[in-house]
Amino acid sequence: MNFYRFIFFATISIIMSLSSFAQELNPGDGVRISFLDIKDDISGDYYIAPDGYLNLPFIGIINTNGKSFNSIRSQIEFRYDSLYRAPHLTVHYLLRINVLGEVRNPGFYYVTQTEKFTALLALAGGTTSSAELESIYVIRGNEEIDMDVNSIISEGGSIAEFGLISGDQVFVPRTWWSDRGITIVISAAALLVTVLALFLR
Repeated sequence: MNFYRFIFFATISIIMSLSSFAQELNPGDGVRISFLDIKDDISGDYYIAPDGYLNLPFIGIINTNGKSFNSIRSQIEFRYDSLYRAPHLTVHYLLRINVLGEVRNPGFYYVTQTEKFTALLALAGGTTSSAELESIYVIRGNEEIDMDVNSIISEGGSIAEFGLISGDQVFVPRTWWSDRGITIVISAAALLVTVLALFLR
């Protein structure tokens, strides 16, 4: 790779590092690599080891410690560009999101920022009939963040528009009119009828 191409990639790296998406990757996070014109079996999802290192086919180890995704993506593109001739390559950040509450399969799921928020719920098996969609919120550390989920879902908003970052927990609460809520209401109504019957004797 000549000097001008090196300057080009270095410039791109600086521009990307100054962009809004400069989140650092942590152990357990990952990247999704997609080649359109390479026959080698490289495309796929790769995850960062506990020591902060990312092992990729043919280009080896990348140290992700203390680096933003944009910096890591530039390094991946630079190395594969040195191996192949101008490959059509895309690198996406895989966010590790924990989906909890009223979904059929709670747990950790990996999604890119370009995917729809509804896709995240679909990965978790979809919401149950007791889910209160209007009250979905995000747990980030010790903070609860309310989100306008209805607007995002109705407008087909992406994970990026939803504002999720890796490590977030999406909690789908149970509606008050769930089976338990209905049972409480019925029990209260039965008690009221009993009390009224005693007074009317």
